[in-house]
Amino acid sequence: MNKLLVVLSVCYCALVTSVAHAALEIEISGGSAQQIPIAIVPFAQTSINGQDNLANIIAADLRRSGLFKALETGGVASRPSSLAQVKYGDWIALQAQALAVGNVEAIAGNRLKVSFELADVLKQSKLTGADYNIAPHQLRATAHKIADAIYQQLTGEAGIFASRIAYINKSKGRYALQVADADGANAQTVISSNEPIISPAWSPDGSKIAYVSFEKKKPIIFVQSLMTGQRITLASFKGNNSAPAWSPDGSKLAVVLTYAANSQVYIINADGTGLKQLTKSSAIDTEPTWSPDAKWVYFSSDRGGRPQIYKVSSIGGEAQRVTFEGGQNLSPRFSPDGKSLAMIRNDGGKFRVALQDLASGQVQLLSEGSQDESPSFAPNGRVILYATKIGGKGTLAAVSSDGRVKQRLSESGGDIREPAWGPLLN
Repeated sequence: MNKLLVVLSVCYCALVTSVAHAALEIEISGGSAQQIPIAIVPFAQTSINGQDNLANIIAADLRRSGLFKALETGGVASRPSSLAQVKYGDWIALQAQALAVGNVEAIAGNRLKVSFELADVLKQSKLTGADYNIAPHQLRATAHKIADAIYQQLTGEAGIFASRIAYINKSKGRYALQVADADGANAQTVISSNEPIISPAWSPDGSKIAYVSFEKKKPIIFVQSLMTGQRITLASFKGNNSAPAWSPDGSKLAVVLTYAANSQVYIINADGTGLKQLTKSSAIDTEPTWSPDAKWVYFSSDRGGRPQIYKVSSIGGEAQRVTFEGGQNLSPRFSPDGKSLAMIRNDGGKFRVALQDLASGQVQLLSEGSQDESPSFAPNGRVILYATKIGGKGTLAAVSSDGRVKQRLSESGGDIREPAWGPLLN
């Protein structure tokens, strides 16, 4: 099994508060049986700092997918910046099937023009290309967009490299809700507190995050804008307020309240109005998630004795049991296409990520840990991000939905938990 170690710098550029620099280590194992060999030529430059890593970022993105073999280009003498300059024989000799070239140049207004082209080496023809007019600080984000364009052209599916992830980082007794690029770089702190912060959830348009904070000595649900930092109190009812989950259109959230008695699932409008109870039982109903068509809310409940997954119509009604295998099943999360359900399965005291095909009921165990939690699908459904523990310390891990590619992401500065993968942004 191939194993790759990539060490990336994480620059913490805070939205609200700053945190120290740290390093994110990504260890990747496994891959597709047939990886596409691709050469990413270092982009030509015109005395601009920061663009040297564009090709490295693009190559690292593609490599992490497990579908590409990013070739070393140091042994090739030519350094084309456009397809017109390409000597295809050089890249055929390197056994590249695809070739990406590009250029970065300064333009008026302290802006940069980033251009790239992708070619089919064997057919010696252009596949796609694009120009980006950007500010200098957008170079890394642009590299992710180029990787997405290459991924989509060569696989036919949307890439996820320009998306973002959220997670909770506990360091030195302080909790921080952080947002980072999909590769863990460019981490930003949304809010921090001496009291616990849990359960981050992205709005469907990626502009807001709902989360639970204990800053007032009880769990309260807040919704915060990532652009302005402004936030509203979504749910601060009597008892506990927890587990927010956005509806697919962003107009409502499912939440868990102990408003009347034990934990039950409620629906509330995104502005905090219109509270409506959805489940009614003497059990603990929690961890709601919406089906992509918004017709169902799935949740975990111990109403059968041990925690299992149930579903209820989003307009109310009788709950139906969904999972029947395994000692316990927790934390349901839908795949973007609505065909699969990720969850945490407890068998024999080991909590691992499992994937259930909803049509057949077939279940596949995907992770290999014993304390895995909080699964979250990438927006294209190809990867599941989750939290695990190594040496008693929380860290992030990811596994492809077919179980072939596994990643471990560790950050030396803190204890990382409760990841949530954000949506694709236009």
